[in-house]
Amino acid sequence: MQEPGLDNRHRDKTPPKGGEIQHKRSDTLNKNLPKPIPQFSPSAKLGTMRAETGKTSVEAVRRAAKRVRP
Repeated sequence: MQEPGLDNRHRDKTPPKGGEIQHKRSDTLNKNLPKPIPQFSPSAKLGTMRAETGKTSVEAVRRAAKRVRP
């Protein structure tokens, strides 16, 4: 049985990373996200957005981008 993860990502059940939710890759372009972050250009990479905001998850980057780039 498949268990839904956060944002439809699966949890790895094998050790040593058992139970961790996989994050989006850092080379994902903003335009390819389910909901692009309007404060960044469509060709910005998720790794660049994470570095500028200091956050890891896509939703945390989205919230921080509103404060960093109004």
